[in-house]
Amino acid sequence: MAATVTELLAERADDDNTAILHDTGTWTWREYLADARKVAATVLAAADKQRPMHIGVLLGNTPTMLIAIAAGALGGYVTAGINNTRRGEGLARDIKRADCQILLTDDEHLPLLDGLDLGDCEVVNTSAKEWTERVAKAPELVPHSTPEATDPFMLIFTSGTSGDPKPVQLAHMLIPFAGPPLVDKFGITSGDICYLSMPLFHSAALLGGYCVAATSGAAIVPAKFSASTFLDDVRKWNVTYMNYVGKPLAYILATPEKPDDGENTLRAAFGNEASDRDIDDFARRFNCMVWDGYGSSELAIIITREPGTPHGSIGKGFPGVAVYNAETSKECATAEFDENGALANADDAIGEIVNTQGAGMFTGYYNDEKTTAERMRDGMYWSGDLGYVDADGWIYLAGRSGDWLRVDGENLAAGPIERILQRMPQIGQVAVYGVPDETVGDAVMAAIVPTGEEKLTPEALSAFLSEQPDLSPKAWPRYVRISGKLPSTATNKILKRELKHQGATAHDEEHLWVRGAREKTFSPTD
Repeated sequence: MAATVTELLAERADDDNTAILHDTGTWTWREYLADARKVAATVLAAADKQRPMHIGVLLGNTPTMLIAIAAGALGGYVTAGINNTRRGEGLARDIKRADCQILLTDDEHLPLLDGLDLGDCEVVNTSAKEWTERVAKAPELVPHSTPEATDPFMLIFTSGTSGDPKPVQLAHMLIPFAGPPLVDKFGITSGDICYLSMPLFHSAALLGGYCVAATSGAAIVPAKFSASTFLDDVRKWNVTYMNYVGKPLAYILATPEKPDDGENTLRAAFGNEASDRDIDDFARRFNCMVWDGYGSSELAIIITREPGTPHGSIGKGFPGVAVYNAETSKECATAEFDENGALANADDAIGEIVNTQGAGMFTGYYNDEKTTAERMRDGMYWSGDLGYVDADGWIYLAGRSGDWLRVDGENLAAGPIERILQRMPQIGQVAVYGVPDETVGDAVMAAIVPTGEEKLTPEALSAFLSEQPDLSPKAWPRYVRISGKLPSTATNKILKRELKHQGATAHDEEHLWVRGAREKTFSPTD
């Protein structure tokens, strides 16, 4: 069995099954890897062997990006995935932090670099005729190294939901480790078509999509995510498998439903962070299986849904996964629920999800021992995600470590409140967070994107909340922001820090509803 991406791709070198399907052309695995070897040889001919062999890629989901990813594996150097939604100094900082000596980009993304100081990083436009000619004349590939299992395959930046993105060292072993279980679960073969519309510079697409194709020999359709064209793409390319991260299912479900939506080739969707309702609705509407799990860029903690997973739970953890109090470094109490199903011991049960057995698959942040050490306190990996565990071992998310709210002397977590709000059919997406209140400490605020199925009104929301027996009176939102779109990362994760910074306000084309301190009705504001 292959232990590295290099070994895994080498097994496909003589494979004449289709590897890439795109509007610009079709590649077999043989052709795909031959092109990747040429790119690797061209890059190595220009690289400085005395510097970190890090080659950045500022590209979209295209064949060029797929070829660049394979080139790094075959050439024995590290590919740094650069987030193409970053701008200005943030983008320059990422490129420098990854120690990129060469940056591969294209006509679409080259303007993002205008005016930026990238130090001694050479920028290469892969759309230019000069690059095409250089690749065509590439010498025979002599790899820079022969990677081992724990060597970095790519540098992948975290989503940046809680601060500046950090470069995670994605080890070679992770791709051949992640692929086989998914191939077996969904019965993927070389005849399948994998739809990769999540950013290829992030681990979600690599460990939920690319690994499946590389393991099985299935074809890849690289695409830019669009909710409105998703089903057209599925039908155009006869897609059978897709992966997602964040809220794409919600975006797709927000498009008008048609009677024939279930008439398509899609069999399976795999990802993380979808709500229970979205999982059920997507499976019903598009006639496919949806399997949702827990994931992070660091890959130190594995939690999977099993048959019988209760609504609201993300599943059960692999050995060593537990919930600990960050202040005492002790395991939290088992979650207890009242007669209405509400969490009755939040202060004692909610803590940080950890891996007590160590780092798992996490090999550290690149060139950042301090931040790596912060993650690895007391010999355990601390995820930064809040959760609680019931008596049967089912784990429930409660938000990020910054999602604690202190409301009138009581600690509340955002996650349970969000899950309650998502029961309302008129609510598509929701983010719950605290805004300062001089009387109670934190006032609960909810930013909501309606589904559009039925009109969401202040009266309907009040009536719904009154009917939820497991919603504490203190957990009722004081402010509700109605929006068409919430700020999010490139991997579709809601940026709560931006919402918190904006406070109890609403922007143009949005609405703000306010509830009095002891009232149960919401009033729109100007």
